[in-house]
Amino acid sequence: MKMLGIDIGGSGIKGAIVNTKTGELLTERFRIATPKPATPEAVAKVVNEMIAHFDWKKAVGCSFPTTIVDGKCIHSGNLSPKWLNIKVDKLFKKECKLPFYVSNDADLAGLAEVSLGAAKDEKEVVLVITIGTGIGSGLFYDGKLIPNLEVGRMLHTNGEIIEFHTADSVRKKEDLSLEDWAKRFDSLLEYVRIVFTPSLIVLGGGISKKFDDFKQYLTTDVTVKVAEFRNNAGIIGAAMYASKKCK
Repeated sequence: MKMLGIDIGGSGIKGAIVNTKTGELLTERFRIATPKPATPEAVAKVVNEMIAHFDWKKAVGCSFPTTIVDGKCIHSGNLSPKWLNIKVDKLFKKECKLPFYVSNDADLAGLAEVSLGAAKDEKEVVLVITIGTGIGSGLFYDGKLIPNLEVGRMLHTNGEIIEFHTADSVRKKEDLSLEDWAKRFDSLLEYVRIVFTPSLIVLGGGISKKFDDFKQYLTTDVTVKVAEFRNNAGIIGAAMYASKKCK
């Protein structure tokens, strides 16, 4: 099935039409910078621009960078406090005049990787971690999603929310070397190893393309792989999610 997937992030909003059986992008990925401030109204207008760009007339899948329950944002995340308690699916439907299926971005990136990508043959506990403006996470057991896990909101040993210490945005803001950043991120991996005992950790997000440059600084004894779909996993997972909902 062909489906439009849109991935909303803290720095960019990306979309493409996807073959949901194979994960192949059938169009070039289109990106628009996330508006500042990223209020519901401003983001909805950008999503409508995305719909117009692809001249799309059917249902849309959407990855959203915060906790989503039944289409509602129950944590404001890294976009804007104004998102709290917004029914994201209804907002986008009103703006775009199309049905929307919205879920957490890391959950949907994980859906793509568990179904078709780096974790497709893994039957035990899989943790997908997306590294960008914040830290996203998707937890799967025997291929089934346990939704809305937020490891990025756990506390570091210094009492700070851990994504404020380990996100890629922090690396850039503090001008950290890959080695210094990776050693910070390694502490997060050790934390989740103890708490969740995953058999596989899959890393996604923009920095995943640099994995070969920082993997030597990771000490966890859990197998770590890069997301097969890299920074397109959220788009592909969103399209797959909408496809399943439309059946």
